[in-house]
Amino acid sequence: MMLLDSTQRIALAIEYDGSRFHGWQRQLNAASVQQSVEDALSKIEGQSVSVFAAGRTDAGVHARAMLAHADVSLNRWTRSRRAYTQGLNQLLPPGVVITGVQSVNHDFHARFDCIARCYRYQIWSRNTPTVLASWRHWWIPRKLDDIAMQDAAELLLGVHDFSTFRSSGCQAKSTIKTMAKASVIRQGYEILLDFEADAFLYHMVRSMVGCLVQVGYGRWSINQFKDALESKDRAYAATMAPPQGLYFMNARYAALSSQQLIGSCD
Repeated sequence: MMLLDSTQRIALAIEYDGSRFHGWQRQLNAASVQQSVEDALSKIEGQSVSVFAAGRTDAGVHARAMLAHADVSLNRWTRSRRAYTQGLNQLLPPGVVITGVQSVNHDFHARFDCIARCYRYQIWSRNTPTVLASWRHWWIPRKLDDIAMQDAAELLLGVHDFSTFRSSGCQAKSTIKTMAKASVIRQGYEILLDFEADAFLYHMVRSMVGCLVQVGYGRWSINQFKDALESKDRAYAATMAPPQGLYFMNARYAALSSQQLIGSCD
């Protein structure tokens, strides 16, 4: 175990293809992103290294910039930060890469210091699928009313009890969350749904997307979406969106964000 005065805490921006892993969190008998990063760091350090992330994505969910922290050897890190990062990436399996690293204070915590988390959900809205990115979108073989979806999404802004959109396995102490951004934008055949909140409940984003798609289909009115939100009852929610369209985009902190780390080596 490394002594505090001989270590450096680092923050890592991590990009990964969720289709290759059974989620972020270490699993007993399945590949996970956390295990991949911990194993690579442990090989460099010559001892066990633990990694802590801003969020824990499910199997099939991707990340553009997951932020995590770890404690590494101060001497090894300061000797050549660029070489350290390059060596780390060479040890990682296909589907995951460290896109940026930065030194942080010893009391920094990727999860507990995070003040906002950002997710994006991607829908491919066309009567034919996309073979080039089928594992990166939810294919819906019809045109959705993205304007109505945006109007409904605006109801999510502010402070709400989001119980309707959590799964039965949710163990959060509070279902009250503050939504700072909820937008729906069409770019050709793509529909991009972006959400930013202080925290999210288990399966919350995928559940919200599933309900917004019902509005896009015309099966739900905006008032029905509002009623579902205000019911605080999972029974009123639509079927969850599948995992492959979901991305963890950014984690914000008082002095940095995971997007700002991309391309940096301290």
